[in-house]
Amino acid sequence: MRARLSALVLLLLLAGCSSGGTRDDGRITLRFQSLAWQQESVEATRELVAEWNATHPDVRVEYVQGSWDSVHDQLLTAFEGGEAPDVIHDASDDLADFAHGGYLADLTGLLPAGLKSDIPQRSWQTTTFGDGVYGVPFLQEPRVLVANATWLRKSGVRIPTPEKPWSWDEFRRITGRLSGPGKYGVAWPLKEPVSATLNLSLSAGGQLFHRGADGRVTVRFEAADQVVPRTIARQVGTDRSASPTTLGSGGSDTLPGFFGGRYAMVPLGFSYRQQIVQQAPEDFDWQVLPAPAGAAGLAQGVSPQTLSIAEDCPHKEEAAAFLGFLLRPENMVRLALGDWMLPTGTRALRDPALHTDRHGWATGTALAAHLRPAPAQTVRGYLEWKDKVATPALQEYYSGAIGLGDLRERLEKDGNLVLARYQR
Repeated sequence: MRARLSALVLLLLLAGCSSGGTRDDGRITLRFQSLAWQQESVEATRELVAEWNATHPDVRVEYVQGSWDSVHDQLLTAFEGGEAPDVIHDASDDLADFAHGGYLADLTGLLPAGLKSDIPQRSWQTTTFGDGVYGVPFLQEPRVLVANATWLRKSGVRIPTPEKPWSWDEFRRITGRLSGPGKYGVAWPLKEPVSATLNLSLSAGGQLFHRGADGRVTVRFEAADQVVPRTIARQVGTDRSASPTTLGSGGSDTLPGFFGGRYAMVPLGFSYRQQIVQQAPEDFDWQVLPAPAGAAGLAQGVSPQTLSIAEDCPHKEEAAAFLGFLLRPENMVRLALGDWMLPTGTRALRDPALHTDRHGWATGTALAAHLRPAPAQTVRGYLEWKDKVATPALQEYYSGAIGLGDLRERLEKDGNLVLARYQR
């Protein structure tokens, strides 16, 4: 009898700890896995969860800390094991396989009308697969040029603005003017070269992935796709205006050389400004400039951060209500400021805090209207194509090991073989 009672207690305890469970008192518990990692972002997210819990006693949200470094494999394991969080923080370029695999709930009929109408359709495109919407895009990050303001001012070069940006040709000429013995006009941190190359190539009209009438996607590395990689390669190998040693570096790795006067500019994601504010010497004068523009203007691709609901979540309506609260305009602003990124919501983007010149906020916000879904958003097999084909090919091209023709052959021939396996 005692053994049976012990087993019953154990079962009840396990049930109380399960995902999306309902307690004996009728209170629902939702597990929310957040990938916030910067201190301000973690604090803002935890505060919003606490505010929800204080005003919704019947639906408690449990904060679970995740990691960007391992989220894809961790979620895949959790989905297959039936242990996925109810509310899932991720990025839009990671959702395609999860959506097609049936792991994420279709949010089409679940979200508040105000939230759906406030986020532009171009942002919703990043989380739409087939006829369903599988995530709410809520934070986005343009790529910008972070520049040594003193260096640029002394050089006398024209300072670009969102209204009058540099062209890619002008950018190349200016980095040449800024270079000298032991100094470079730009440092490209291209440890992960694919997203930077593809997303910036939208400004030149590049697309790379082309979907036919039958729905099948093929890779075509055409003239517009070549503008950005050719510019970078020439800066490194021909002009000597870009540092060759940073090609294998991450963005953070370039900051000491930037602060030390080795590089005039570094192309970085908008959120790197927080690290610069924290790490730059007090007398270091820096500014944010728009990325160069091409035939398509300032257009660039983004893969917004997203919030999704697991298909296995037994309380989808309650989870959607939590998303509606978390992404109210005023709350979206808090999350954006905490992550040093831009909100997708049009009302949130109007907040005065995002239009100050301090730390380049106004420049970044001016780019929001030019952000487009990253070219690979809805391409099944993109992650394998990126890891096995595009990353090594671009790394070899930028280092000078292969030429543009070889790059094209590998991206197209090898790339299409990979994608074909996902489209049978």
